[in-house]
Amino acid sequence: MGGGQEVDLRQLECFIAVAEELGFARAAERLHTVHDSVSRQVGRLERELGVRLFDRAARHVRLTAAGERLLPEARAALAAAARVRATAVGISAGTEGLVRLGTTRAFADRVYRALDTLAARRPGLRVRLERAPQEARLAAVRSGTFDAALVRGVRHAEGVVLHPLWTDPLIAALPASHAAVLGLADDEPPSLDRLAKLPLRLVPRAANPAFHDLVTAALPDWTPGPPFTTLQDTLTELAAHPEPSWTLFYPVGAVLPAGRLTFRTLPGLTYPVSLAVPAGRPPAPPVQALLDALAATAPGTPALSTPAPDPAAPRRTAPLTREAAPVPQ
Repeated sequence: MGGGQEVDLRQLECFIAVAEELGFARAAERLHTVHDSVSRQVGRLERELGVRLFDRAARHVRLTAAGERLLPEARAALAAAARVRATAVGISAGTEGLVRLGTTRAFADRVYRALDTLAARRPGLRVRLERAPQEARLAAVRSGTFDAALVRGVRHAEGVVLHPLWTDPLIAALPASHAAVLGLADDEPPSLDRLAKLPLRLVPRAANPAFHDLVTAALPDWTPGPPFTTLQDTLTELAAHPEPSWTLFYPVGAVLPAGRLTFRTLPGLTYPVSLAVPAGRPPAPPVQALLDALAATAPGTPALSTPAPDPAAPRRTAPLTREAAPVPQ
């Protein structure tokens, strides 16, 4: 090899032009430069590679055997460089790139529908789903590990900007017999003052502070009921025990409904979902494209028909799946 200088793209361009035009003068015209410049670039390339690329002794410039072998590699290198430039342009425009999205299984339905929308609008854009608890998602956005994260019930968080996306309804679950005692007609949304008469199985504040505080603020005179464990187990307990009680949750994917329960959406009480992005700068174009797709995704119908286990420990890059949860954040 030669003097240790790196091969640059301009040298490869000159090499390819001379090989295709079979002459330095014609290559110079094609590259809009002068003969001597092309000759210098090819000479530097030959010294760097340690091989002779052209036979200059003949009447017409011809490739040597080494030149013939290296020509397709030079073309491939220029094509790869062009793809790098095109991808960078696409990233700047938001049509290409990778977004690392912090999320949880509870958002699976909405996220998958947003990804379908994004795939139709920006087929070159990829989203990698990163599963983690809510506080860990926010910390990862602040550190730059995640480009964005979906969060529930957060009104302010240091180091991030929150873009509101949608609000989830709150769903009351209580035995059908208790609904009759409260005088609720079929599908009638219960008022909070009526429900306050029944002991509430509320998720502990340590497990979900924002949700716990939202409910207790709306029900200042609430009556504590038996412990809330996981959503699925709590629904089973509600159906199995004769003493009156109820629970409250927001859509978290598919839930196996226990028999003898009724589910009612509470009017006027919702739980906000936002996209958290790093503070101090506007969202990068790929993140903005994801934000637009999430904002345009219509709410689905809460599923109450498919059994599933409790959430496992967070697993990075694994696909989201529907499952019941202890009212996760």
